Amino acid sequence: MTSAPPVTLPPAGVRATARIRAVADGRGGTALPLLAGEGPLALRRTRGTAAEAGVMLVGAMSAPLGGDHLTVEAAAAPGARLALASAAATLALPGRGGEPARYDVHLTLEDGASVRWLPEPLVSVRASDLRVRTRVQLAPTARLVLREEQVLGRCGEAPGLLRSRLTVTRGGRPLLDQELACGPGAPGGWDGPAGLAGHRALGQLLVVDPAFAQAPPSAAVLGEFAVVTPLAGPAVLVTALAPDALRLRELLDEAARTYGPSPQG
Repeated sequence: MTSAPPVTLPPAGVRATARIRAVADGRGGTALPLLAGEGPLALRRTRGTAAEAGVMLVGAMSAPLGGDHLTVEAAAAPGARLALASAAATLALPGRGGEPARYDVHLTLEDGASVRWLPEPLVSVRASDLRVRTRVQLAPTARLVLREEQVLGRCGEAPGLLRSRLTVTRGGRPLLDQELACGPGAPGGWDGPAGLAGHRALGQLLVVDPAFAQAPPSAAVLGEFAVVTPLAGPAVLVTALAPDALRLRELLDEAARTYGPSPQG
């Protein structure tokens, strides 16, 4: 009697990738030769400025759930200008088997390119487990505005486990590499006085602009729980804590108006 061959089960969860490529169209604007979404990651072109192409990330289903692996890949060719946003907040939800979910963002900016990545907040729902990884590769003359906002739990709800890492290189050299862990299972002290101090909304705004090489921003404090940190390069990082998503957005919008990149010629 021969035994049946082992059955290989497909990986749990959804695997989906959204791909965007922006190129200068030769007439002072930006074209999108590649705009392709999968599964829960739907892409829609939106009205931008004369030089900038706009793209909206629209959730086509509830995601990410435990076991899902979602990826957003965007590349801006030399001279292209791209604005990326999401239509609604992203909810990290628990899966049936307790597996973690993954959400990866990869941004590549070539010489003279400009990208604004301004998604809506990420909400860590109770019992969820999400690992977020954002990687950015910048050419020396590229400009970037990147906003991240995390909300720990819905109204009156305990958060899930959220682990987030942001890695940025400029001209092949490290500019920023930082990691955050919050919620049940995170290292002790994440919610203490040296951590979030009881706040449930946290975020950051990273601005990279070659103009900062001649006029670098100064370190500063924005209110009681927001700080401006110049980086070792033409960049500035604004980090903020707030009691809720609305106040967090107000702080980061104020920072964007102050430290937004200079106009391009």
